[in-house]
Amino acid sequence: MAKRKTKFMCNDCGYESPKWMGKCPGCGHWNTMVEEVEVVSKGPKRSFVTSDGPSMKATPIVSVETQEEPRVDTSLEELNRVLGGGIVPGSLVLIGGDPGIGKSTLLLQVSSLLANKNMRTLYISGEESVRQTKLRAERLGVASSELYLYAETNLELINETIEQVEPKFVIIDSIQTVHHPDVTSAPGSVSQVRECTAEMMRIAKTKNIAIFLVGHVTKEGQIAGPRLLEHMVDTVLYFEGERHHTYRILRSQKNRFGSTNEIAIFEMVQAGLKEVLNPSELFLQERSHGAPGSAIVASMEGTRPILVEIQALVTQSSFNYPKRMATGVDQNRVSLLMAVLEKRMGMLLQSQDAYIKVAGGVKLDEPSIDLAILVSVVSSFRDTGANPTDVFIGEVGLTGEIRRVSRIEQRVQEAAKLGFKRAIVPASNLGGWDYPAGISVIGVETVNEAMKLAFN
Repeated sequence: MAKRKTKFMCNDCGYESPKWMGKCPGCGHWNTMVEEVEVVSKGPKRSFVTSDGPSMKATPIVSVETQEEPRVDTSLEELNRVLGGGIVPGSLVLIGGDPGIGKSTLLLQVSSLLANKNMRTLYISGEESVRQTKLRAERLGVASSELYLYAETNLELINETIEQVEPKFVIIDSIQTVHHPDVTSAPGSVSQVRECTAEMMRIAKTKNIAIFLVGHVTKEGQIAGPRLLEHMVDTVLYFEGERHHTYRILRSQKNRFGSTNEIAIFEMVQAGLKEVLNPSELFLQERSHGAPGSAIVASMEGTRPILVEIQALVTQSSFNYPKRMATGVDQNRVSLLMAVLEKRMGMLLQSQDAYIKVAGGVKLDEPSIDLAILVSVVSSFRDTGANPTDVFIGEVGLTGEIRRVSRIEQRVQEAAKLGFKRAIVPASNLGGWDYPAGISVIGVETVNEAMKLAFN
C-alpha cells in the first residue's frame, strides 16, 4: 500500500517545508521553493549490501582486515592523478561543469580507452540519441566493440540494461535527466536527483561497478540539486575553463580514495581533449620578456608545481574611488596587498586603478603568490620590467614580512628546469635542502628587500 506525500523543497539548497514560502530559510534565495509529490511505500525497505557481503554484526576496528584498493589505469595520466592513481571499482564519481566545457567529450574518450582494454563500458545518454552519440564518437575517433551505447532516462530500464550488459564501467550523462518511476516529481528535481543517485550508489556498491555521473551546474557554478548529492558520491570533480580558451582544468573537490588538491590540465583540440603534461611551459610560452607589470610565480597544485605569469596594469584613476579588479586571484587579496605597499613602502596607490590577471585562465588561491602580485603591481606602477629570469615565491604579511611557504624545493626545481636563473624566496625557507644547479636562491625577509632585488 502506498500513499502520496506532498512537500515543498528548495531547488538550491534542498530545504524542506510543509508549505510554500517565497524566501527559502535555508539559503535566503527567493522563488526557489517547488512542490514535490512523492509516493511513499509502506513495504519493507531493502538493506544496503556492499559487494563484500552484508554486515551481520558490529566488528572491532582492530579485527577488520584491510587491503589496498585496486586501481584501473585510464591511460590518461592527468585523470589518473586527479582520481588518486586510477579508477576504483565500485566507486561513484560525479563530474560537474559549465555547458559545453567538455564533460561528455572527456567521458566518451575515457570510455573508449577502457573499452580498448577489453573492459566492457556502458555509456548511457539522457540528452542525446544513440546516433548523435555515435556521430560525436566518430569525430573523436572512438570505436570499440566493448563500448555499448544506450539512450534512456527511466531508471528501471537503465537498471535492467546494466543487468543484461554486465559492464565494468557505466557513464550516466546526465543525472538530472534520469527519473525514478515511483517518484512523481519532474526529472531534475530535488527528489528525483536524490533517489536516482541513491539507486546508482546501490548499483555501484553491490555490483562493484565504477559509475560516472555527469551533473549540471547552476548559474553560480554549483552542481544543480541538493548538496546531499555531493555527500553521497565518493568523488566530486569540477571541470573548469572558459569557452574562449582551449585549456580545461579538472579539479578534485572531494575524493575518498585520494587527495583533493590535485588538478588535471587538458587542451581542447579538434580531436577532443589532449593532455597537457608540462603546463608550466605552456603557460609561459607567450609571455613578453621584460615587459612592465609581469612577474612569474611557482604555485603548487596538489603535488605538482606550476609556473604561471601574473600580470598587473596600474593606471591613473578618473574616479574618486580607484578600481581594484582581479581575474584568477581573489580581489580582496589584491586590495589587501596594495594596502601593504602603501603603508610599508610609501607608494601612493590611492589614485591608481589596478587590474590583476593570471595568464592562461588559471585560478590561484594559495598564499605563496602574494610576492609575485606585489612585484607585478610595482613593476606596472614604476613602468619598469622585472628581470625575466626571476621567479618570486612567498606569502606577504600585513607588517610587510615575507613568510614561509610549503614545498619550496619542488617549486625551485620546476623553475630551474624551465631555465630561470634566480629564485627570490622567504629567508625562513633557505635551510634544510639542496639547491638545484643553474639557479640562484636568494632569501628575503621583507617586501622592501624583495623589491630592491627585483628592480636592482
